[in-house]
Formats: sequence, C-alpha cells, structure tokens
Amino acid sequence: MVTLKDVAAAAGVSPATASRALSGPTSVATVGRERVLRAAAQLGYRVNPVARALRSGRSGHLGLVLPDLANPFFASIAKGVQARARELGRNVLVADTEEDPLIELDVVTQLREQVDGVILCSPRMPAEHLRTEVGAGRGVLVNRELDGVPSVSVDNADGVRQALEHLRALGHRTVAYAGGPASSWSDARRRDAFGAVDGLTVVDLGPGRPVAARGVAAADLALGSSATAVVAYNDLVAMGVLEQLRTRGVRVPEQMSVIGFDDVPAAALVNPPLTTVALPLRAVGRRAVDLMVAAEAAIQPGAAPAGPTPPAREQLGVELVVRGSTAHASPAARGRE
Repeated sequence: MVTLKDVAAAAGVSPATASRALSGPTSVATVGRERVLRAAAQLGYRVNPVARALRSGRSGHLGLVLPDLANPFFASIAKGVQARARELGRNVLVADTEEDPLIELDVVTQLREQVDGVILCSPRMPAEHLRTEVGAGRGVLVNRELDGVPSVSVDNADGVRQALEHLRALGHRTVAYAGGPASSWSDARRRDAFGAVDGLTVVDLGPGRPVAARGVAAADLALGSSATAVVAYNDLVAMGVLEQLRTRGVRVPEQMSVIGFDDVPAAALVNPPLTTVALPLRAVGRRAVDLMVAAEAAIQPGAAPAGPTPPAREQLGVELVVRGSTAHASPAARGRE
C-alpha cells in the first residue's frame, strides 16, 4: 500500500508538507504542491478520508446548497464543485431548497453539523441570517456578495451591457426585460445596469420565477409593449419566451429578438438557437471549492493570523454568444406596434 511517506519521498518534501499539499490549494507553494500531486498520481496514492478525519477532527465533507437542482444553471455549478472537490479528496453533500429561503435556512443549519463548510449558491435568505450561518470561515457564497464572507460571482452588469450593446447595434431602441426572482441578488445587479448603454429604453416586465412558464407570460407582456427585443433573466425564461412567440405567430428574430443568460447546453439546440450571455459556471463551482478550503485553512489551530485582509471576493468574466435569435430591428418588428 502506498503511504503518505512514499509520496513525500518521491516529491522530495517532508510528510507534513505532502499532507498540507494534498489538503488544500493554498497551503503549499504552487511548485511544491504540483510535485506532490504529480507524485501522488504516479504512485496511485489516495487520501484516506476516515484517517484524515480522525487526525484533524474534520469530516472532509463540503455542503452545497442550491435553490433548484433541476435548473441547468445550478447543475453546471454543482458539476464544477464536485469535480474540484474530487480532485482534493473531498466529498460533497448536495441539498435543494426549492427557491424557499425558510427551507434554505433550515438546510444550512442542519448541514453545518455534518460538513466542514457550506457553499451556498444564489442564497435567498436575508443577509443577517447568512452572516450567522456561514460567517467566520464556515461558508462561501456563489452568485451573491456579502461583507465578511468569501464569495465568487460573475459580472452581471457587464453581461447586461454586452446584451444591450448588441441590440443597439442591431437598431433596437426599446428592449423588454423579463426579470428573475425578487429575492435574486444577480437580478438586482442586472437591473442596476439598465442604464449602461445610451440610446435604449428598457421596459421592465417585473420579477418572476426563473422557469420557462415565466417566459410564456413575459412574452405576452413584451408584445403589449413597444419592445422589439426581450432580454430574459436566464435561458429557461428565454425559451419560454421563444415558445410563446411561436404560438402567437411572431417570428424570431424577424419580428422580435430574444437574448438569454447562462448558455446552458439546450440554448444552442432550440429553434432558433438562442443568443445568450455565457457564464463560466463550472469555473465558478471549482473556484468556490478553493475559496472554501482556503477559508477552512485560515481558521485551523496554529494558522497564521489573517490580519486585516478581507475574505476573498472574486468576480469572473462573461461573454455574449450570438446565435440565431437576434437580428436587426426591421420594419416587420416595428409593424407589431
């Protein structure tokens, strides 16, 4: 059986250094950690989670709390979390809260007894509850920012800017926005960016659940306005918009352009293929694990004082992917008014 001492000898480091390198991404300098990981892979070494838990008093488990696992947005983040955790020899316990902040609070409270830290994705609960439940190195936020808690998110404002600039370049002057849940932090960031592009009027169609049925209702609201394009909170809502426009006999993109958010796999498969703001969802999930492991290490007994440096707050870039659901605002579009 390959032991930690074997890995340390092959990497030319001490067993203690090898242990730290296998425990987290920030415990050892990059070059040394890469040597240890390479030696472990070559020797076929696997971390024994039971032994590690006995030595450290920690379970080796991470919690992942999602509003809706059926939503491909959250499923993609979950894949990134699980892939990164697997590389670090960690297990992930996943919970779905059904978009309910009360269920979310209950789930997090229970999970904290079973895991070393909780990754909360797009949490809906109030800020004061978040600080109580996942502050002090016990959690990481995804798709939400809060002072005092590590977080990783995407640049929602830039996504809106790219979508609106694309539509303005195509000659659109009035755009409808089919928003997400009223409790959504990312939706609020997007609304804040409505004025990022001059020469456009944004018609706010109000908040709604991030599902296709929301898009069906939003499509009718957009048709009742002077908008020649719809920007949807996510791709699921955008797909609902596409379906309802088809039912109403409105041609996309000739009479109405549609843009989504997320770039889930189905976005390229609908008819017409959906123009959407692509978010690096798996990268977000992977980075959340790294932040969680770093936060754990910072509160371990004997860890160096953290000093005045605030918890990590990272924001990943986004990119507009142009497909067949957007086109120039034509006389056919204006003819609906």
